[in-house]
Amino acid sequence: MNEYVKNLNRMEFVVTYACTGRCKHCSEGSHSSSGICLDGKTAARAVCELAGQFPVTSVMTFGGEPLLCPETVYDIHKAAMEMGIPKRQLITNGFFSRDSTAIKNTTWKLAQAGVNDILLSVDAFHQETIPLEPVKAFAQAVSVYDIRVRVHPAWVGSRREVNPYNIRTAKILVEFERMGFLQSEGNIVVPKGNALKYLGDYYDANQAYADPYEEDPRDIRTVCIDPDGSVLGGSINRESILEILKRYVPGDMTDTI
Repeated sequence: MNEYVKNLNRMEFVVTYACTGRCKHCSEGSHSSSGICLDGKTAARAVCELAGQFPVTSVMTFGGEPLLCPETVYDIHKAAMEMGIPKRQLITNGFFSRDSTAIKNTTWKLAQAGVNDILLSVDAFHQETIPLEPVKAFAQAVSVYDIRVRVHPAWVGSRREVNPYNIRTAKILVEFERMGFLQSEGNIVVPKGNALKYLGDYYDANQAYADPYEEDPRDIRTVCIDPDGSVLGGSINRESILEILKRYVPGDMTDTI
């Protein structure tokens, strides 16, 4: 086994960079409302291949807004469920349709595909461009299934720091608490992409801020696959993920982990 991936136990899939939001805090920069989607069947094959060789305990799908490409999300999580991967997580802003029937149909399919943990991105940034009512309708539709749902806010500086964005986020979260939805720990905005452009005044320009999501390239625990299939210098669209991992060495990495 390649020594650099011997501790691998998690898979993440950026389903698409297309998004229904235009968030100031987004580390990826600006998103369009359309874009390529990761091929679901190819992604599902990668899940089966990796889980067949490594003790994968967690699979996550996110974006962009992953539910703009729901079939890919279903394929990935169904494969994870069939492979016995216990944690099958989706991060979504909850806004992919205003139609109540479409929302309920999507949540039913998510349940059938085996999604068992949803982090709902709700905060001052998302709600600048995303209406709350469809998001609440989505949360309520999911709640009838055996799926854990938590709101997953982004904080500027820290959760305890007082600033206009955090104050607005706290008020929005109260609305979901009243509906019975608890909070995750959320995340701290990293000053890069849109966040650096729009929120630079909240950060010290002379300080280097660590990205908590960065992997140690010499001890990969998580593989993250992009919408075009790229991962660790290779592509699951062209070859097995096992072959990509077999030849991986840190110096050859061309993708962001």
